[in-house]
Amino acid sequence: MAFQQPSSEVRRAAVGDLAGLSPVLGRAYSADAPEFEPIPNPGPHDWLAVHPESGQTFNEFKASGPNRPTKSRRVIYLQPLGDFTAGRSPSIGKLREFAAAFFSVEVKALPAVSLNASKFTTRDNPNTGNLQILTSDILDFLKARMPADAFCTLAITMEDLYPEASWNFVFGQASLRERVGVYSFARYDPAFYGEARGKNYQTLLLRRSCKVLAHETGHMFGLAHCTFFNCLMNGSNHLAESDRRPLHLCPVCLRKLQWSIEFDVLERYRSLERVARTDGFIEEADWLNQRIKILRGD
Repeated sequence: MAFQQPSSEVRRAAVGDLAGLSPVLGRAYSADAPEFEPIPNPGPHDWLAVHPESGQTFNEFKASGPNRPTKSRRVIYLQPLGDFTAGRSPSIGKLREFAAAFFSVEVKALPAVSLNASKFTTRDNPNTGNLQILTSDILDFLKARMPADAFCTLAITMEDLYPEASWNFVFGQASLRERVGVYSFARYDPAFYGEARGKNYQTLLLRRSCKVLAHETGHMFGLAHCTFFNCLMNGSNHLAESDRRPLHLCPVCLRKLQWSIEFDVLERYRSLERVARTDGFIEEADWLNQRIKILRGD
């Protein structure tokens, strides 16, 4: 059957029982808050039209036994691969700051690793002619160098990726059990498609890069694609659909992440607002400011 927008009852059930929670958490997880819009019915080429998914409720998430940070293993490591040229790539420092605010854990950037044939298998894409890196080589590289205090290690690159010879490309790939992943920002750059870079190009690329980084890292914590609200964890089948996703989590996914990491929800929103406003994500910063007022009971 074709995907149908879930009812308010289904969305409330996905959040789970809120009895016994603090007033702040009760407001944070309210499925009826107008700031959280239900996910729309998909268009013919959207993710849910091509990949039927039933979603993952909060209770199903807990029952899945997801990876959780521990006292000795709770740092997110970013491993840059290749060049991140200023003005043509997202800032590693800004990506680290955003991830630290989003997940409320320490995030460290490792020294960049140069790309050479001795470490990674590469090819020229038969359609675009662009250099591509084989993802399995990168995942093996990360697994062999996992820091002892790492919750996960995520490679990020401005080079295109492919998972096997028969594939044209892949945006990224991860091994949740091994806690490693690699994500390319190459196709989030308008220049990749031969389009002109507009005057707000750097903010656009940074926003897209923050979005994919947070989405894919969310999977590392066991969050499945969201089918209840407009949410950062919605699946996306193309760039326009990815751009439509918000930069925030819905009540269901926020509750999952808070249960896993045990952060202060209000302080997390404050940190995210500061980073979003500094990075020029004004619409998102204003949204976060509104949520902060609601959670405080203003």
